[in-house]
Amino acid sequence: MPDLTVEVPPDAAGERLDRFLSGLVEVGSRAAAERLVSEGGVHVNGAREPKSHRLAAGDVLDVMIPERRPSALEPEQLDLRIAYEDDSLLVVDKPAGIVVHPSAGHASGTLVHGLLGHEVAGGEEAQRPGIVHRLDRDTSGLLVVARSDEAHRRLQKLLRQRKIVREYLALVRGRPRSQRGRIEAPIGRDRHDPTRISLDTDTPREAVTNFEVAELMRRHALLRVALETGRTHQIRVHLAAIDLPVSGDPTYGFAGDLGLDRQFLHAARLAFPHPMTGEPVEAESPLPGDLEAALEEART
Repeated sequence: MPDLTVEVPPDAAGERLDRFLSGLVEVGSRAAAERLVSEGGVHVNGAREPKSHRLAAGDVLDVMIPERRPSALEPEQLDLRIAYEDDSLLVVDKPAGIVVHPSAGHASGTLVHGLLGHEVAGGEEAQRPGIVHRLDRDTSGLLVVARSDEAHRRLQKLLRQRKIVREYLALVRGRPRSQRGRIEAPIGRDRHDPTRISLDTDTPREAVTNFEVAELMRRHALLRVALETGRTHQIRVHLAAIDLPVSGDPTYGFAGDLGLDRQFLHAARLAFPHPMTGEPVEAESPLPGDLEAALEEART
């Protein structure tokens, strides 16, 4: 017997199968929907269909929700600042140099290991309990993390609806031509170097970055940057593409600029409606010492 049976409503007629599934609370994300379809866990009117299948009103979907594997991760003691917390979620201030979740080459010492003692939970991946979005290893700042499946699903929905405001501070080498800017340029794995992200790609994905100038200096500018999408390395790639590379960035910008040993990129502010109550949640993070020192150097 299927775990879930859903009839497609008239207002969803013509929608792709994977997109429709991602909107179901029990599925929760486009990635999870794609996995269910590819693994044969979804039938439309009794038959398997590809993820791009267009649905009709009245179609009946049978969905098998796989049993989640328990996590084998062990908690580790990390010195973390919690900027906000309640029963449903927490906002953590990630230090630079820490990977968000376990992956190849990072079996321990990740942010997830440090958060296991804070009762984080939610999501389908046992290695990423509670994780809703990520930061690069050498980007510091704020992340929202769920404490339940329901909170995780709702936070992911808010992220898809672009209702989570993610504001960064970035110090760039150069001076913008205008006070504000908007960068709309699809990015993906570079077609010549798969270790890099670029606009020159065979797998472009929509990416939108907004910025405004917070402070102008002789050779640098401090920008407030807001994401509409959250692609890998998005801010660093987009700013480099308009000749405003991030200071200290060893991949897309100026490595070692102002004595930095990492990119000057800090997730300084998060704001969103609470996933359970709708009440506004806002958290801020001050610049870490290494970035503050580089900023003072740029001002001289």
